Formats: sequence, C-alpha cells, structure tokens
Amino acid sequence: MPDLILTPNLEATDDFYEALLNAHEGLDEADIHALNARLILILANHIGKQSVLEEALAVAGA
Repeated sequence: MPDLILTPNLEATDDFYEALLNAHEGLDEADIHALNARLILILANHIGKQSVLEEALAVAGA
C-alpha cells in the first residue's frame, strides 16, 4: 500500500502558500532555484522513507 498522501493534508493551505511566496520574494531566479532545492532536501530528509520519496518523484514527473 502506498505511503504517499495525495489528498489535501495541510493544516492551513493558504497560510503555507503565502509563506512560500514570501520566502521567494526579492530573490533572483538562481536564488529561487537554490531555495527550492534546499526546501526539497529538507522535506525529503523529514520524510526519510525512500519508497515514499520515489513515489513522490513519479507522481511529480507524470
């Protein structure tokens, strides 16, 4: 059974989206890409389970 949660699961979707936009504010394209890469790695580390990460990559790439 897949472990990846694909149904809405954020406590405050709009608040997170606003925080994400604010984190990118004032950054140039290279810095935006660097921030996104760091965020992905931090969240991947938090998830920690290889099968979940591979499933997420497959879903994102579809």
